[in-house]
Amino acid sequence: MADDYLVRIGKLIRDARQHRGWTQTQLADALGTSQSAVNRIERGNQNISLEMIARIGEALDSEIVSLGYSGPMHLRVVGGRRLSGAIDVKTSKNACVALLCATLLNKGRTVLRKVARIEEVYRLLEVLSSIGVRTRWVNDGKDLEIVPPAELDMAAMDADAARRTRSIIMFLGPLLHRMDRFKLPYAGGCDLGTRTIEPHMIALRRFGLDITATEGIYHAEVERSTGPDRPIVLTERGDTVTENALLAAARHDGTTVIRNASSNYMVQDLCFFLEALGVKVEGVGTTTLTVHGVPEIDVDVDYSPSEDPVEAMSLLAAAVVTESELTIRRVPIEFLEIELAVLEEMGLDHDRSAEYQADNGRTRLVDLTVRPSKLEAPIDKIHPMPFPGLNIDNVPFFAAIAATAQGQTLIHDWVYDNRAIYLTDLNRLGGRLQLLDPHRVLVEGPTRWRAAEMMCPPALRPAVVVLLAMMAAEGTSVLRNVYVINRGYEDLAERLNSVGAQIEIFRDI
Repeated sequence: MADDYLVRIGKLIRDARQHRGWTQTQLADALGTSQSAVNRIERGNQNISLEMIARIGEALDSEIVSLGYSGPMHLRVVGGRRLSGAIDVKTSKNACVALLCATLLNKGRTVLRKVARIEEVYRLLEVLSSIGVRTRWVNDGKDLEIVPPAELDMAAMDADAARRTRSIIMFLGPLLHRMDRFKLPYAGGCDLGTRTIEPHMIALRRFGLDITATEGIYHAEVERSTGPDRPIVLTERGDTVTENALLAAARHDGTTVIRNASSNYMVQDLCFFLEALGVKVEGVGTTTLTVHGVPEIDVDVDYSPSEDPVEAMSLLAAAVVTESELTIRRVPIEFLEIELAVLEEMGLDHDRSAEYQADNGRTRLVDLTVRPSKLEAPIDKIHPMPFPGLNIDNVPFFAAIAATAQGQTLIHDWVYDNRAIYLTDLNRLGGRLQLLDPHRVLVEGPTRWRAAEMMCPPALRPAVVVLLAMMAAEGTSVLRNVYVINRGYEDLAERLNSVGAQIEIFRDI
């Protein structure tokens, strides 16, 4: 077998094992082999017979390799179908990845409830496992247990997995408390243009962290005698920047004030988790956070991250674009109120239940029912702002919604270099979107969607927007290589099928 074939087989086995919720050791026990052998197989470093592949498939109750299962994943969409019924919002992807990074602060056992089973989480678990952190799915694969070792083996880090996620940047905050020197690969993820880490460094230098970047690696050194002697003012009110500052402040022995902090949903979830670890955080939900750090954290903690407002917006957009009546349950309403206010002005017919608490005891949820509506283009442009403004990640969904509305809508996606460009992929499906510059798109509606075959955009939210338009288009569409969607959504095709969509997953022979 060619080496690249072994690597592909290894990744399929790894994904099937993680979907089952097994560790490498559990699979090894079922096969009567060693954990190190399973590790070599999954990395593509060991020849493997068809008989062994069959045994692994039987053990995992998964067809590892067959005709049509060796290449990238694609979606075949039969559009023009109405959705109906109810669908639950899953836990927040962005909160889950921040909490996984935060477990490095704790010497004790952490259990995270209902963790999103997505590629972004899998990549972080691969990185954590490679440096010695014990991770396993428990409670029938619903929850995730994380137990760190006494010493992390940074030299053994799975660099390939690290480079496939931007979340790796959030290792900087906790790691600066654990070692004087370490290395991290450059962060990867969606293709959204150049993103500088300088805002992170402005905050983390105050804790003694110095970074030198060479040949795709961040070389970090920590000066232990350094700590913030005045408030940290973030130059960018970014989510991951705020999270990194929080993670650094959590084990700083003293009080840290963070100003111009993001108050977005994933930051709030991280604050709630830090409080469960014994770190007092004042000002949660505001732009000034005061963190009373503790030098050592060694507690067994059980935490439930809240639901994902961006997934809720995705499902809402699915209902609007397909002209359906759909109930979306467990919507974190605090983080969708601006979007709903804009949609109400456009004419959205919807109602919501009384509020109730998420499992974290803090986040407010509602059940939202959306009905077919005659939408009018908004008078003002659609543009994001830091929370409590319209969520940056929800802007792309307004491209599909605006395409169903009567009139012209200006969408100004000022945050990312490339994302607005990807929205023009909707033109392949019958949309009328005019790119005015790299950040502004003019959308003309209403649209008569038509089926098409196309490659998935390399950015998560525009990719889902294209999928939603395919669901609205009469006929059969094909969306190729949907890995980027799997980075941020758990079983999205299957869940949409449960409320009336017709989406088939397939692979090339």
